[in-house]
Amino acid sequence: MSNITRRNFVNGTLMAAGASVLPIGGASQAVMAALVPSYYPPARTGLRGSHPGSNEHAHARAWGGQSDWGSNTNLNEEYDLVVVGGGISGLAAAYFYQKEHGTDKKVLIIDNHDDFGGHAKRNEHNIDGDTRIGFGGSESLEGTSDYNEVMLNLLKDIGVDLELFSDAYDVDFYKRHNLGASTYFNKRIFGENKVVKHPFCGYPAFIEGLLRSKLSMEKAVEQTPLSKKGKEQLMRVLKGGEHVLDVPKEDLKEYIHTHSYFDYLTNTLGVDDPLVLRMARHTSIDYTEGGTDTLSIAEVLESGPLGIDPSISWKNAIGDGSDQTYLRKEGDTFSLEDPYIHHFPDGNATIARLLVKKMIPNVGPGTNAQEIILSKFDYGELDKPNNNARIRLNSTVVNVVHDGSPHNASGVYIKYINNNKSYQVKAKGVVMACYNMIIPHIVPGLPQDQYIALRSLNKVPLQLSTVGVRNWRAMKELGIGMVMCPGNMHQAVNLDFPVSIGDYKYTKSPDDPCILHMRSAPLGETIGAPAIEQFKEVRYRMLGLSFDDYEQEIREHLSGMLPKELFDFDRDVQSIMINRWAHGYSHGDPGDVGRQPFGRITIANSDANDTSLVQSAIEQAYRAVKEQM
Repeated sequence: MSNITRRNFVNGTLMAAGASVLPIGGASQAVMAALVPSYYPPARTGLRGSHPGSNEHAHARAWGGQSDWGSNTNLNEEYDLVVVGGGISGLAAAYFYQKEHGTDKKVLIIDNHDDFGGHAKRNEHNIDGDTRIGFGGSESLEGTSDYNEVMLNLLKDIGVDLELFSDAYDVDFYKRHNLGASTYFNKRIFGENKVVKHPFCGYPAFIEGLLRSKLSMEKAVEQTPLSKKGKEQLMRVLKGGEHVLDVPKEDLKEYIHTHSYFDYLTNTLGVDDPLVLRMARHTSIDYTEGGTDTLSIAEVLESGPLGIDPSISWKNAIGDGSDQTYLRKEGDTFSLEDPYIHHFPDGNATIARLLVKKMIPNVGPGTNAQEIILSKFDYGELDKPNNNARIRLNSTVVNVVHDGSPHNASGVYIKYINNNKSYQVKAKGVVMACYNMIIPHIVPGLPQDQYIALRSLNKVPLQLSTVGVRNWRAMKELGIGMVMCPGNMHQAVNLDFPVSIGDYKYTKSPDDPCILHMRSAPLGETIGAPAIEQFKEVRYRMLGLSFDDYEQEIREHLSGMLPKELFDFDRDVQSIMINRWAHGYSHGDPGDVGRQPFGRITIANSDANDTSLVQSAIEQAYRAVKEQM
């Protein structure tokens, strides 16, 4: 039998075990139930992120307007603060609150997912007894040189020394193994399966130390499976730049902010080959809010998609590049102005775990980043009645209402759904650290302007799949550290970052197990359709797919890309985790009106600042807690 049957069976049993609870008392007790000892979501295979059961009640409230959840059980639990949302912003809000008011203050964090951390998702793959750790969402600490005092103090307090990454990240790994960036053209879209050792874009620059292609643009284009016309147009794009615009230097900056990248391709460069346009549309991936068909030239400059090299062909448009995070340096390897090396093996899940450890000391061993990386948390410790800080998972908040007029209320009632049953707790204050666009649906009585501001927000769908493989010999033989895949669901595949922290060591030999990271920022079917409409279409399509659908796509992708004599899917693939985020990156700014306090309710989450960076999530948590005072 193939691994599909085995893996699906394992996934099903884990999901069932994860849902099990052990009753420990009546509803008047401080906790409804304790998680069984086997409950450990980081090791679950199958559908993660927006997993089955995580969004159904929220969608019923927001889409269907459901307000009747059956009989409601009042747990008689009262807290100083309830935080709605257990992502990094919610965890940071709870941390800041106890730091400000004392660790004796009672705080409850409620989250609809089966794990804490939100998009900072930890993926643990067990491959022939070897635990390989990866990330299924928030992957890195970015822009560390610009961190403010709030962020730096938090990192220091929870045990993160940014200097450790200088040694933890092996920048010479790719050069030592002769690994660079390539492009994979699949048969289904491009007519044949072919790997060309050239990325045709600047996106691979985010992998520090990855080798640049030694293949000239001309030779690389000639190797593509494009038609003669397509090859000519692709070369036209690659040789393009500000010089083809015929725009005065002093007008360039305004021009690139007001003109579409796709208009530049089609009207200025005369590109109409659908496969070249597909390459252009699918090469920005997760560094932009949607496909390049909806973005200005300035917006795509930040991610270096097809034909855009800000260090060479757009110097006058961006000046000295001081505000361009992704400006590349000269040399034989990819590098960034602000080195992109601050990766924990599990991404920013380490930050989430350290915050939890700070508030719930008995959850597991370890007091800093080096010690926590291999610490297996006891999820049964998260929601114990004797904890001053508690985390309640698998629970979707559906109503948050003051016990009187918002301006004179003494507290807030919070209703949530767990295992299809309705429960209620009370708090002196609430921080809404959840997706901000759900707030108008679950907080009644918001001022009209705030209601409108929050309802206007949206999210960019994303998917990060991690694949546990027995070895990476096939990638080594092809010289692939990262490969762009414009014909596939996952538009890029890369080896795990070469990061060793504490006792965890990255995979150093191509004959050892490792994780392949597969990235997708899925796009709508209609080129040029409004971004928000494409997001809605993609969300619907994403949530409609089963694990089998995703696995079949990954099977076709890897089997077509890697040499058959070195890679066999059923033999080499041991585990798959599909971290799908129907609501991924923030899109839209609620402004001061949207994030203003409402009585005893304040608003956190990176959504409140129109960015998805971890420092923003933490800064918004800090502000929301200060407003609680």
